[in-house]
Amino acid sequence: MHRLPTFAHAFTCLALLLGFCLPTGAASAVPPLRVVATTTLVADLVRVVGGDRVQVQSLMGPGVDPHLYKASAGDMSALGSARVIFFTGLKLEGRMEDLLRRMGQRGRQVVAVADAIPSDQLLRKEGAEGHPDPHVWGDPRLWSLAITPVRDSLTAADPEGAAAYAARAAAYRTQLDTLHQWAASRIATIPKPQRVLITSHDAFAYFGRAYELDVVAVQGISTVAEAGLADITRVADLVKQRGVKAVFVESSVPPGTIQRISKDAGARVGGELFSDALGTPGEMHEAGGERYDVGTYLGMLKHNVNSVADALR
Repeated sequence: MHRLPTFAHAFTCLALLLGFCLPTGAASAVPPLRVVATTTLVADLVRVVGGDRVQVQSLMGPGVDPHLYKASAGDMSALGSARVIFFTGLKLEGRMEDLLRRMGQRGRQVVAVADAIPSDQLLRKEGAEGHPDPHVWGDPRLWSLAITPVRDSLTAADPEGAAAYAARAAAYRTQLDTLHQWAASRIATIPKPQRVLITSHDAFAYFGRAYELDVVAVQGISTVAEAGLADITRVADLVKQRGVKAVFVESSVPPGTIQRISKDAGARVGGELFSDALGTPGEMHEAGGERYDVGTYLGMLKHNVNSVADALR
């Protein structure tokens, strides 16, 4: 029988006695990078690219409207201790954006992920004070562009993780490209005259542009101003004129106006769409023989696409 050399055998026994035998990799384990993200959508993007090298705290939870959100004392504490801060930009976070950009000017690593999207690909609407529409995640091809600043910022804060961040970023781009192609083929099953998407507020313009849907909203791109009776009447009349089969409520907007239009125009509520926030992590939905988690961007978009396609066909 083969025996260890005397010195090696003695060292092994000593190590066992003194408790030097640690789990594999424990000696090289490093604490995860602490980062903060404003919305659930941004937090999900950072988690996907960062993997287990990052610890992400989202300031806003499922169903929270970022247009109206106000930072709490706890949020300020979290922002103060984060190594990197991620937010959407394009005025989605309202007044909070001004605070975050000032923090960036003072030397903090603060990243607006939508800044990576070329200006000529952004939509601008009347009455939006000249600001581009911030709901860019409606088009997976645009959301894919936001991967780059996340990858680069995490790499700058944690250079040892560069290869891991690059690999995860590349894999996620492939997933988003596949998702876009699937969504396009799914929406294409709706006859063109029926591709009219009625929602609470104007959060689906990029989604509509990507998949050839005529999007009509009761409110503008922000929910700060409430919809008036004239807005409700305008949309209800359009639903009647165009024979729209279904209208949609949103997860982060009170359903009252859409329910009123449904009643006045005789169109059913086709379901709930996720607009400015993801669902609860682990909340599973099923359609087309597939189960998906609406607490992730991939699952959320699948839910929205399936809901629209099923209701409007």
